[in-house]
Amino acid sequence: MKVKINRNAAKVLKQMLKDQAEEGKMFRVIITHMHGDHAHYDLVIDSPTEHDEVVKTDKDIDIIVDKREKFLDGVWIQYFYVPKEEFVITNPSKEGHGHHHHH
Repeated sequence: MKVKINRNAAKVLKQMLKDQAEEGKMFRVIITHMHGDHAHYDLVIDSPTEHDEVVKTDKDIDIIVDKREKFLDGVWIQYFYVPKEEFVITNPSKEGHGHHHHH
């Protein structure tokens, strides 16, 4: 499984974990709902289970994904400060129509 994350998202997620004081917890990318050829994603704080893969990113933060869900392979977690502060989670490798989820 692959997960990409931009520098801003890694910084914000690390701070959120620190603020929550959640020892041993990580962020999980979940699918909130599907629309045929694309999915909507969200982030939650969680612990890995037997069906998960902990993906090490190049930004020194680990992300949990359910390895049974093909739409999670290749997700891209981004955080933008403008035009407003928000997470944008997409999967360019699975979604041909440019759909994405703002968190």
